Amino acid sequence: MGVLSPQFGSLLPSQAQQLLTNNYLQFNTGGANDFAQQYLPEVYEAEVERYGNRTISGFLRMVGAEMPMTSDQVIWSEQNRLHIAYDNVSVTALGEFTVPAGAVNVVYQNMTIVVMDPANPSGTVKAIVTDSTTNAGYGGAAGTSFIAVAYTQAQINPGAAGAALTGLKVFVYGSEYAKGTVGPLNESITPSFTQFSNSPIILKSRYAISGSDTAQIGWVEVAAEDGTSGYLWYLKAEGETRLRFEDYLEMSMIEGELTTVGSGARAAVLPGFTGAGVGGIFVKGTQGLFSAINTRGNILSGYAGSLQDFDSVLENLDTQGAIEENMLFLDRKTELLFDNMLAQQNSYGAGGTSYGVFENSEDMALNLGFSGFRRGSYDFYKTSWKYLNDASTRGGSGNFVNGDNIDGVLIPAGTSTVYDQLLGTNIRRPFLHVRYRASQADDRRMKSWLTGSVGGAQTSTLDAMEVNFLSERCLCVQAANNFVLFTA
Repeated sequence: MGVLSPQFGSLLPSQAQQLLTNNYLQFNTGGANDFAQQYLPEVYEAEVERYGNRTISGFLRMVGAEMPMTSDQVIWSEQNRLHIAYDNVSVTALGEFTVPAGAVNVVYQNMTIVVMDPANPSGTVKAIVTDSTTNAGYGGAAGTSFIAVAYTQAQINPGAAGAALTGLKVFVYGSEYAKGTVGPLNESITPSFTQFSNSPIILKSRYAISGSDTAQIGWVEVAAEDGTSGYLWYLKAEGETRLRFEDYLEMSMIEGELTTVGSGARAAVLPGFTGAGVGGIFVKGTQGLFSAINTRGNILSGYAGSLQDFDSVLENLDTQGAIEENMLFLDRKTELLFDNMLAQQNSYGAGGTSYGVFENSEDMALNLGFSGFRRGSYDFYKTSWKYLNDASTRGGSGNFVNGDNIDGVLIPAGTSTVYDQLLGTNIRRPFLHVRYRASQADDRRMKSWLTGSVGGAQTSTLDAMEVNFLSERCLCVQAANNFVLFTA
């Protein structure tokens, strides 16, 4: 009897369909029965969604808007306060007041003021201004001082001559003139405004696949985060690249940071950036949400779920814009602290909850993941913010551990009135909105295009398909004094 070469093992047929040690083909252990590899293993076509919905975008779509612009910079102006007040004022025993360094005195003769000492709340004094550096007759440092005398006591500061009280708050509540006298002589208060700006950044991404790999068909059944489902071929990876890039568009607006003088980013030499030398082009960055609130907003540190802590937020809102409707985007830990805080209040839900920001529809609010409550004269709508919980973003410092010090953010609902430099008029816009570069020739909100020789592009000799993504945008955080950042 001839010998068959190569040997495929000792395979003995059986008279019945049963699994025996001498008729079992093993092809997954690297044995000799390699010809059995022609039989495909059982493969699940459906992709297992072990991380659920992986995208974190959608935050800015809920609280803001997107608008085009044509310039390299967006500039807006915000109103200053209407009334005159100074903190950290000092006064000598002679009644000479000095406003803080960097501030210009606009308190003039015959104005009536209230002088408050945080260290002595019962020592509040009412006074009238007798002389000021806004008048030529006062010999002090220009624009920094004024003299006032008290209505009900001999001296505002009865201490030793020359000794000064510091840390005072002073605000103007009116004026007093004698009969038949003229009004203010040379004094006039010109309303001022504060100007802010931000610059867009260019974001890019790319996905490529060779022409040879596009011919290797392998279908995968997927249910994508954007709501689509079905079978994808090599474009599955392109779809995930697009989703990731869309997340980056939002994450950049949240985390963006402006470079500072002397930073490593300013000196960095990257494609298109030559560093901050003479005539150099340096990395500018862009100011995102967290940076804007840290710079111009309010910070609540160490919120532990007590009603007293939250009431301090309300007291602070009263000193700012007192915007009635606000949205809370919280990590899971802080959201549960809020739930526990509200559950402990006997009056929880008293007076009902307003859903005005959602067209007064409770269903609409709940469908967006919001639940509401009212405290004082304020309505709050809270929801869990996935960005602060996801292990690949702010929640990524460990299991059940908060991400980098951010527990949540309070954002006012509604719109603000700002002066538009291009239109030359006051306009109303959401407090939080994105500006992107666009013109009649090119819209850079979210661009994608194909290059290469595969997939119908046929634009070059490159034997590949390249999918390119680009956007140019920045975030405008207007009236940031009404925002609150919750930190650990």
